[in-house]
Order: sequence, then structure tokens, then C-alpha cells
Amino acid sequence: MEPTSTTPAAGAVRRVGDALGRRSNWEQLGKFCAVGATGYVVNLAVYSTLLDRVGLHYIPAAVGSFLAAVANNYTLNRHWTFRGERGHVGAQGLRFLAVSTASLAANLLVLHVLVRAGLGEIVGQAIAIVLVTPLNFVGNKLWSFRRRQ
Repeated sequence: MEPTSTTPAAGAVRRVGDALGRRSNWEQLGKFCAVGATGYVVNLAVYSTLLDRVGLHYIPAAVGSFLAAVANNYTLNRHWTFRGERGHVGAQGLRFLAVSTASLAANLLVLHVLVRAGLGEIVGQAIAIVLVTPLNFVGNKLWSFRRRQ
């Protein structure tokens, strides 16, 4: 059965189509990815340092590098990417941390699978970050930095 114009599925399809057609959403995604690129560099730099110089296991190193990157990303996303959707700094920060923590859980799962499959720890982390980015953007766009009604 195909959705008709009055079904909830049709409404969802229409909203997704509308969102994909808005230039501002694509610009925001570009900014989010630029911020993510800086976070990616921070994450991998801290991760490599924690692995090689501190001697941590790859899972605690990933958690430590996540904390550094999430602080970087929250600050830049709040002040640049989602500037027009600023709400209370504490409330947004907690929502951002919740989305980021869910993304971290997904990242750790992917990283573990990739390392067990034989990829190196740094290459595995680099791939895991990229694979989890869409989840992170959607969560932050729709919840952490949603427009207040």
C-alpha cells in the first residue's frame, strides 16, 4: 500500500523532501562537516597521543579523544553552525553531550569491529568517525540545536 497524501508516512516523506530542498540545510550541513573536520583532527591527534605516548588501550584512548573533540565541536557548532538556534547554553550543552555520547557508543562499536577485523587502531578510528557522522548531525540538528517554537 502506497502512502496517500493524508497518511503519516506521506507527511513524513513530504517533510524530508522539503528539508532536502532547503539550501540553508545544506549550508548548515557543510558548516557541521567543517566543524567536524576540526574535531576529527583533534580526535585523531589526542587519540594517537594517548595510544603512543601515554600507552592507553585503544578504547580508553577513544573515550579521551572523544572528550577533547566534543568540547571543540560544541563550541564551534554553537557559535557558528547553529548560531541562529541558540538556546540556553547548559540545556543545549547537555543535549549535545547526550547526542555525542550516543555517537561515541556507535563509534566504539564500529571501532571494535574494525580492529577485530584486522584494521589498525588509528585507521579503524578514522573510519569509525566518518561512519558515525550522519547520526551525529541528525541528532544535533533535530534535538540539540533545534529551533525553539
